[in-house]
Amino acid sequence: MVDMSLLAAFVVAIFVLSITPGPDMMFIVAMGGRGGSGMGVMAAAGVACGMLVHACAAALGLSALFGALPVLYHVLRWLGAAYLLYLAVRAFRDRSVPGGEDGADGAAGADGKRSGPRPRRAFWQGMITNLLNPKVIMFNIAFLPQFVDPGRGHLPLQLLVLGITGVVVGFCVDGSVGLLSGRLSRALRRSRRLARGLNIFSGTVFAGLAVRLAATPR
Repeated sequence: MVDMSLLAAFVVAIFVLSITPGPDMMFIVAMGGRGGSGMGVMAAAGVACGMLVHACAAALGLSALFGALPVLYHVLRWLGAAYLLYLAVRAFRDRSVPGGEDGADGAAGADGKRSGPRPRRAFWQGMITNLLNPKVIMFNIAFLPQFVDPGRGHLPLQLLVLGITGVVVGFCVDGSVGLLSGRLSRALRRSRRLARGLNIFSGTVFAGLAVRLAATPR
């Protein structure tokens, strides 16, 4: 089905790309830094689910819509930038302590109350941020076919196998990053000044990603 030598080369390539700091990694670091290990890992899981959707779309040929209707690319790009700006505003306005009391289930505010199921929210934010990034779709279109052997047939299935492999490798790297950034936040969470600094850092990252997405059309 899939050429094993090509698959091995793909794993190496996707690992190198995954450990290279990029928008998804910075997003995960920001989320883990604000809310602890649970937030970081769940944000990585959300990004992975978004990547899985993109991989399935590439395998089904849905990504070709961007070639036929270029306006869809720009609409999605601006939606993604707007959502990242929304996350930036929320981070700048957040006065809670990262990770709450245990760094897993929520963040404690000034009154000592939890702010809700933050890890679940991190998952959906990670997934939506990834889904609203059209560059991920364009990456799948340009990158995955390089590791497909047309002579073996079943091209959509080969693309799907490669896509799922990339998701697994990416989650292993991103999940580790989220875990480490969460441990950092646990070490710093006792200081409200440092907690506020983490929120400002997160907001700056989100705003920077929004500007980057909006300012680079391709």
